Amino acid sequence: MGWLDGKVALVLGAAGADNMGQIIARRFAEEGARIVVAGRQLESLQGFAAEFDGRALGCDITDRAQVFAMMEAARAWHGHLDIAVNATGWGFLKPFLDNTEDELARITALQFIGPFYFCQAAVEAMGTTAGGRGGSIIQISSATATIMLNDHAAYMGTKAGADHVIRCVAHEFGERGIRANSISPGLTDTPMTAGAKELPGMFDSFLPGYPLGRIGTKADIAAAAVWLASDECFMTGENLQVNGGLTLRRNPTREEIGAAIGAQAAT
Repeated sequence: MGWLDGKVALVLGAAGADNMGQIIARRFAEEGARIVVAGRQLESLQGFAAEFDGRALGCDITDRAQVFAMMEAARAWHGHLDIAVNATGWGFLKPFLDNTEDELARITALQFIGPFYFCQAAVEAMGTTAGGRGGSIIQISSATATIMLNDHAAYMGTKAGADHVIRCVAHEFGERGIRANSISPGLTDTPMTAGAKELPGMFDSFLPGYPLGRIGTKADIAAAAVWLASDECFMTGENLQVNGGLTLRRNPTREEIGAAIGAQAAT
């Protein structure tokens, strides 16, 4: 028996090979859930879904009609939808004064407006349509929505905004049996951070900020998502800091990162 036996789970943002969405989807499948994966790259999603006899749907989170159609298709597959995870994101990194109007519009659409649509559609699928019986909405956030990191203002601001939307959903729709929570990883080895990992010393510069002594993994986040998605969870409106205690301390400064990279290059 798995933690999620009999449940139907949708994971949006699972097209990238071994990205966080895929690891969460695999773990949900291992725990007995029937899986719908979604994103903009339908062909790769179909290949991934075949691993666990799941279903794949195309969806651009910035398009409201696509988001609602995706959610309804996931619900209709088995007559109900129990879990909805938004794992989309853009690792946008740029100095504050250099952010352009177009870039701000893009990241707001992807990391604030899109998640707003996602929550609206999930609430409708879980709590108002035929077969609605409540469920768990999970937003993948970031430790940087709470603690500082240079050149991340637009990323941090949109993630923090989505966290507050989650709180509003939890407050307004708990009476329908809907729980809404977010998970905040710290630096994690994912396709989004692959470029940073290639810089010798970059990941090491973050280690002093982790009381538990290591950088987080995708498996850490998937384990937390399983609990949030399960009937064992009596929590809503919260942001789980699944980052080894990073928010007890801090991220490194730009100068500390540069020094760590320089030291590694000199060896």
